[in-house]
Amino acid sequence: MKLIVGLGNPGPSYRGTRHNVGFDVIDLLGERWGMALGGEKFNARFELGRIAEDRVVLLKPTTYMNRSGRSVQAAGRFYKLEMDDLLVISDDMALPLGRLRMRSGGSSGGHKGLQEIVDRVGTDAWSRLRIGIGEPIGSPTSFVLTRFDLEDQAIIKRAQERAADAVEYWIGHGTDLTMTRFNGDPPPV
Repeated sequence: MKLIVGLGNPGPSYRGTRHNVGFDVIDLLGERWGMALGGEKFNARFELGRIAEDRVVLLKPTTYMNRSGRSVQAAGRFYKLEMDDLLVISDDMALPLGRLRMRSGGSSGGHKGLQEIVDRVGTDAWSRLRIGIGEPIGSPTSFVLTRFDLEDQAIIKRAQERAADAVEYWIGHGTDLTMTRFNGDPPPV
């Protein structure tokens, strides 16, 4: 079983913001695979289902971004998951808009949601898929809570589709092959 976590903030006021691209990818995967994320447990919206032949849990913590580790830790313990079976999807303002970066471990890069997960699970040895949201304009805190303009919406929508493709690929092929196939700029349209 795989635990796939999208990071974001709950509630309508955060919907469509740069900080919620992880939530958006989880929603996209739910649509693709018929998982409605109707369950509430682990301080999260979640759904247990299948992607291809593999059992997965899709998880959207409702604890707000900077407390996401509580939810991930609770779900991981409940399902008795190994760290190899955890993938977290988040925004990254150090990456150009639309670029994906999959890694199998490493630092949080200053992302407070990722750091909270590292702190709670006690290791950074789990996979993460970062989606570039562009370089901040003004305050980074304010920037991540802004919505994409029309031009950027098309770019981020393609990035989210590619991110969902990357998650599906990761489930069957692991982190290293997914990195090789999906890291970097999106292919031209």
